[in-house]
Amino acid sequence: MIHLEKLITESRNAATKNIDKVSTLELVKIINEEDKKVARAIEQTLPQIAEAIDTITDRLKSGGRLFYLGAGTSGRIGILDASECPPTYGTDPSLVQGLIAGGIEAIFQSQEGAEDSFELGGADLAEKNLNSKDVVVGLAASGRTPYVLGGLAFAKANGASTIAVTCNPDSPLATAAAISIIAAVGPEVITGSTRMKAGTAQKMILNMLSTGAMIHLGKVYGNLMIDVKASNKKLEERACHIVQEATGCSRNDAQAALTKSKGQAKLAIFMILSGLSIERSQKILEENKGFLAQALTSLRQHLPPKEAVLS
Repeated sequence: MIHLEKLITESRNAATKNIDKVSTLELVKIINEEDKKVARAIEQTLPQIAEAIDTITDRLKSGGRLFYLGAGTSGRIGILDASECPPTYGTDPSLVQGLIAGGIEAIFQSQEGAEDSFELGGADLAEKNLNSKDVVVGLAASGRTPYVLGGLAFAKANGASTIAVTCNPDSPLATAAAISIIAAVGPEVITGSTRMKAGTAQKMILNMLSTGAMIHLGKVYGNLMIDVKASNKKLEERACHIVQEATGCSRNDAQAALTKSKGQAKLAIFMILSGLSIERSQKILEENKGFLAQALTSLRQHLPPKEAVLS
C-alpha cells in the first residue's frame, strides 16, 4: 500500500479548499499566493544547490555527462532543461540528457505504469553506458518513485555522482543520493497536482543547476551567453547583439566577425577585442579552455606593450 497521506505534496491545502466557489480573479490570486511560496522554499536549499552545481561542473570537466531522471512531470522538466542546453550554450546533445519513465512516448502521453519499475531506471541508464565520470539527478516530487530510486541505486553502484531533487523531506529519495535538494513547497493548490508548485520548484532548481554549471564551464561572459548556437534567424540576431554588447562594436563589424568565425560569438568577440587573426584567437581560447575572460587576461599579461591593444 502506498501511504500518500504521509506526503506533504499529497495533503490538502487549507488555503485553497474553496477554490471552486470563488471568482476567476480570486482563483488566480489564490494560485499566485501559493506560487510565491516556491521561491522561499528553494531559498532554504541554496547550499545544497551550490554543492550540486560544483559536483556537476567537476564531472563535466572530467569528461562526464549529466543525466536527469524522472517520471511524468518531473521527467518532462528534466528533458526540457536538457534540450535547452545545446542552443543556449552550444553543448553537444550528449552532454546533458533527460530520461523519462516510459521513453519518448511518455513525453507527449502519460505512461504512468512505467514509473513503478525499480529496474527500468537502471536499465535506461545502462543503455546510455553510464560510468563513474557521470552525474545523475533523480527528480521526483513525491520522493518515492521506484523508477527514479532504481536509477539512483544503479548510478551509485557504477560510481556516478548522485543528486536528488524532491519536495518531500521524509521520503526515500531524500536519503537516496549523495546530495539531496528538498524544496518543501507544501500542499498543492489542487490536492496532489504536483505539476503545479512542485513542478515549478523542480524547473527553478534545474535552471540553477544547468546555468551554474555552464557558467563554470566558461560559456558565459559577464551575463552574455557567448556560446549560443546561431541555428535560426532569432539566434543569429542574438549572437550579433551579444558580440556588440561585449565589444561595443558596430553591427556591421559584429556581423563581419561572426561571418569569419562561422557564427561563433565567443571567437568573434575575442577577435574584435584582441585584433588578432582567427587562427591565433582560436589557439589562445583553446589554451584557456574556452574561458573568454581568462583568455583576455592572459593576452594582456603576455603581449608586448605595443601589441597590448586591449584596455
